[in-house]
Amino acid sequence: MNRRTSALLSTAIVTGVVVGTAPTATAAPTAVTQGTTTATAPDPFYRYDGSKPLSAYQPGDVLKKRTLNYHVFGIPTPLKAIQLLYRTTDAQGRPSANVTTVVRSQYGDGSKAVSYQSFYDSLSPEDGPSRAIAGDVSLLGGVIANAESLIVAPLLLKGYDVVIPDTEGQNADFAAGPEYGTNTLDSIRAATRTGETGLHAGTRFGLFGYSGGSIATNWASVLAPAYAPEVNKQLVGFAEGGLLVAPAHNLRYVDGALAWNGVIPMALIGVSRSYDIDLTRYLSAKGLAVVKELEHGSIVDALAHHPGMTWKDMAKPEYKDPNSIPAFVAAVNKINLGRAATPTVPGFIGQGNAGWLEGTFSRPPGIGTGDGVMVAGDVRTLARQYCATGNSSIKYEQYDLLSHVGAMPYWAPRAMAWLDDRFAGKTAPTSCGRIPAGNSLEPEKPTVTP
Repeated sequence: MNRRTSALLSTAIVTGVVVGTAPTATAAPTAVTQGTTTATAPDPFYRYDGSKPLSAYQPGDVLKKRTLNYHVFGIPTPLKAIQLLYRTTDAQGRPSANVTTVVRSQYGDGSKAVSYQSFYDSLSPEDGPSRAIAGDVSLLGGVIANAESLIVAPLLLKGYDVVIPDTEGQNADFAAGPEYGTNTLDSIRAATRTGETGLHAGTRFGLFGYSGGSIATNWASVLAPAYAPEVNKQLVGFAEGGLLVAPAHNLRYVDGALAWNGVIPMALIGVSRSYDIDLTRYLSAKGLAVVKELEHGSIVDALAHHPGMTWKDMAKPEYKDPNSIPAFVAAVNKINLGRAATPTVPGFIGQGNAGWLEGTFSRPPGIGTGDGVMVAGDVRTLARQYCATGNSSIKYEQYDLLSHVGAMPYWAPRAMAWLDDRFAGKTAPTSCGRIPAGNSLEPEKPTVTP
């Protein structure tokens, strides 16, 4: 079998399994019996157990590595994947350990790679893409990480090596944007410091992510110049869609929605977890019950489970305005992209704006419409802000007839084509000067509880 045939076969198997053309198989995770129940044994690869403290390592240093077959829905394929446990930095600036996966293209030569940020959106570490690739099967959240093989496959066929970080870290700190960014940048560092990956300091990288993956993509692009300047020099650009900009706006936008209001309790849990704050004391009995239900859930568990539920339903009466909670205000301001730096590399940003298709009908004053969960006016302002602060290579597209889920299959091939052009050295197109005005991205201000 020649090199091209082998590559096509490997990729076809990956794609075929996802779309259901390959035969089914049963995954075989390591299991232990405890009394009358059987539980999956924790994978020791994810635990740093070295003698030196993590602080003794530099961000991006490799702590462990292993090579395994790339799995899709628990089925091994001929593709090989290299997984790395590496040192990174959490949302509070503390040393932490995380896992990334490197998939080599059989067409590639190590000169170009895409860092693909998954939209696995979960409060459970078990739903991370590295675990799905290793063959673990989780019933709900893991479906997303497995299905994303449909995006990885064409990248491999084009000759890109693909790096796939567990962007939320090992605590699944959902929506903690800065941590998503450092996890992504240190993932690239780790991938280029390990001989087995074939990647190196001269490898050019593109950042690619949608929805939850766009959080990591944008934060990586804005943090790179200061946090990882050597990685920033390797970047050709970032492509993202369905972007979370100002989380406080999003929570008001989805308030009372039929489906996407489930991100309200998810965000509360994720922000509380990542910044070590307790928001549960502000919640009503209903709010506490919903948070407990979702504590280790994924986006699949959250969507449409409480149609019409509002923040007021979840909060005690005296906290019906979330801005009356100082800890909430401080946290959402830390993860507002409008307050972060401007990327220095070209960017492609796509954003849907037909949220009514997914059951979000509200138009809050100063916020307006969006794709069902992400606020279009926030994204426009961010793109305009980048243009105004020195980055004239920003391409912005708004899809007024597409919702969040619907925009993804339209955006993805356009984003890939845009990245292809950046790797080819073509001049990046710009929308600067033609992007309509959006919303204010000023920090949230605390209010006084009546």
